[in-house]
Amino acid sequence: MKDILLKVLFVVVFVFVIGFIIVSNHNSSKTVVVVEGNMEKKPLNIVLGLYQDSDCGMNIDDITYASQVISPEGKTWFFHDHGGMVNWLKNKTFKNEAIIWVMAIDTKEWIDGRKAFYTVNENTPMYYGFGAYSQPKENTIDFQTMSERMLRGENMSNPVYAKVIKANNGNN
Repeated sequence: MKDILLKVLFVVVFVFVIGFIIVSNHNSSKTVVVVEGNMEKKPLNIVLGLYQDSDCGMNIDDITYASQVISPEGKTWFFHDHGGMVNWLKNKTFKNEAIIWVMAIDTKEWIDGRKAFYTVNENTPMYYGFGAYSQPKENTIDFQTMSERMLRGENMSNPVYAKVIKANNGNN
């Protein structure tokens, strides 16, 4: 009987220790979803692996297709795919007043997302396909067109649309 009690006690202590370690590690590496107080409305530094996409919830591990949305009150949300940013922003009351920063592929700098030029056939994290550029390239589209295409499902995550884009060699 004493052996059984020792084994049960060992299991209980072991489970408690493992649980404590998991909870401690989880609390020490919380991901960032939104940052408040960005009244200057400037792009914030995204720490890879620590910041979370506000649309899909995945961690941002690459900023090539990253974007940030800043509300008039200075709240900043982060995205790892421009299509996800458009999807998230569509029903927000402040969508027209929001400041949008996107990472430009050509300059590797944050630029105004509403003034960027977008390609439609990039290999983005969520497969939407929109890449931002500071300068126009052949077959780029503006922010409004990119947003409309995203919301209509005309993006690379749609197999029918992707097939058409690939058949046209990425041309719009």
